[in-house]
Amino acid sequence: MEPDGGLRDLLERVRSGVLSLDEAEQKIHDRSAGHIGSIANLDLDRVGRCGIPEVVLAEGKDPAHLLVIAEAYARRAGRCVITRLDPQIVPALQEITGRLGIACEYSPEGRVMVLAGSPRVPETGGIIGIITAGTSDIRVAEEARVIAEEMGCTVHTAYDVGVAGIHRLFPVLEQMKDCHAFVVAAGREGTLPAVVAGLMNQPVIGVPVSTGYGYMGKGEAALASMLQSCSVLTVVNIDAGFVAGAFAARIANLVAGGRT
Repeated sequence: MEPDGGLRDLLERVRSGVLSLDEAEQKIHDRSAGHIGSIANLDLDRVGRCGIPEVVLAEGKDPAHLLVIAEAYARRAGRCVITRLDPQIVPALQEITGRLGIACEYSPEGRVMVLAGSPRVPETGGIIGIITAGTSDIRVAEEARVIAEEMGCTVHTAYDVGVAGIHRLFPVLEQMKDCHAFVVAAGREGTLPAVVAGLMNQPVIGVPVSTGYGYMGKGEAALASMLQSCSVLTVVNIDAGFVAGAFAARIANLVAGGRT
């Protein structure tokens, strides 16, 4: 499916006489929501409305419902991003994409799949740096990476450069000095985002990751540490890679577009 252009393009087509008012009204209605029986109402114009793609959270969904939602979304919107995907569902989704002639990109590390029936949005010039403290944090970082790239950003990554060997961090920050925003993921005591925020003048989004054990384990200590940071940073919820990636991309896109 090749979706229509944005709302501005639609209005230009009305002004030029290519579309009638009735046709334009129907297209606006069609793109605003998509009903799938009694199980879902798709938001088909979120990317045009606020610059963030609609993302299907697979976690907690009945697999049969997920397959129907993904197929409907890919058909009507052209692209579909699915997060927190159970690897056992991946073959069924790949079968659907093959049948529809839709490209399928799957990140096993981030458990994110993109069904791509239309091109990704053009590159915006926004540049994101994504850094992790350890390799256990990569799954969350990869979720952030996929979302930021879907929003038109160039993403640079550096994994396993945490404070236990802080000398690894400084060459990375030098290489990423042109980034517009950073996503920094860390578990256990969650120190790394505060360190990066204390060294760089770009916005930093800290992502606590559900690693660590015992007292305040599963990301709780990391969350508390980031919230108490004396460096200035924004903190998202535990394992919230999507939120961090989307927020960083919004910042980068605004800066790249000359809006600060």
